[in-house]
Amino acid sequence: MLPQGREHMRSVLSENGITVEDLIEAPWLEDVRNRGRLRLLESVMHRDGVDAATVVDLSTDLGRMTESLSFLHAMLVVCASFDERLLARWIEGEASRADQLFGMDTDNFDKIATSYLSGLKEEQSSGTREIEYWVPMSDFIELCPRISGNYWRLANRPLREGWVCMNASSGEDSRQRTSRLLKERVREYLDKSCRERMERMSDEFAALFSEPVERITGLLSERVSAELPMSAAVREDWPPCFESAVSELNQGVNVNHVGRVFLASFSRSLGHSQEQTCAFFSGAPDYNAETTSYQVSHVYEREYTPHGCASLKTSARCPVNIGDDRLCDQEWMTHPLKYLRAKQRRRFQAPTEAGPTQESEAKGSVSGNSS
Repeated sequence: MLPQGREHMRSVLSENGITVEDLIEAPWLEDVRNRGRLRLLESVMHRDGVDAATVVDLSTDLGRMTESLSFLHAMLVVCASFDERLLARWIEGEASRADQLFGMDTDNFDKIATSYLSGLKEEQSSGTREIEYWVPMSDFIELCPRISGNYWRLANRPLREGWVCMNASSGEDSRQRTSRLLKERVREYLDKSCRERMERMSDEFAALFSEPVERITGLLSERVSAELPMSAAVREDWPPCFESAVSELNQGVNVNHVGRVFLASFSRSLGHSQEQTCAFFSGAPDYNAETTSYQVSHVYEREYTPHGCASLKTSARCPVNIGDDRLCDQEWMTHPLKYLRAKQRRRFQAPTEAGPTQESEAKGSVSGNSS
């Protein structure tokens, strides 16, 4: 997953006389395919991502070749699926694995970090004498909005002459904290690489992976169905913004801060318990049960009001374009709670009821209740 990885992969293929067709069907590369399938399976089935440990002996040339090409095989299967959910899960799994490996690699960490960041500084902490890493403010500002938690707000970080201190916190040392920042770069790099491959991939080539694609997408569908939290609320009434936030978290997508606060506050408005609301976040890539419980409790205690449509659009949390949803297109539709009330009224409205059109009634109903 390093930027240098593409050239390394080419050299591994060339030095061993392996073609992509061999990677797909050559009997002697079955161990490579098995390892690739395992990596994919871990990404889909485990919320914590791919296990950093490997059963492959990396002290041998064969082991290193197997580990490298298993990554390539898994990537090709994901690209051949053209499935956004699978792509998101696989990227999250491999990025999480990179996060763990980078945090443990004391010998090569400087080289790894400078492959992703524009610079890196080391200093000894005055209190503990441990190494503290400082990253350029430009890199931190670009990457920190994608990570939840107070630690990742610039106002909470020591800052000096354009450098941000990644000091130890929450049981992680400075190297592990910096690795979490690098994870966002890995995610970005893998997404770009996969989408480039998907654009170039022909239908004929993708068809060569039909068997592993069918197997993994089937498992993914089963997993998503099993994980999706259900409640007494009628899901058909949910506005697209809430549905989108729930689905993205369930698929392992890193929903931004506004999206998470909106989900928690809207879930509270639906009458869900705090436990039900916490369950929505269980698929988040950075999920921590204790932190989630604390933050959701804060939203409930302060009785946060869900964001309105304008705020959600500004924060890139409105998934609807004009024409996608007739109800969202209405001029009076300015808040997701209005959407919910309009849906509920239409669902319970008697078919024989005389009077104005449903559009007018819904508008009057939500306008009256929103004051």
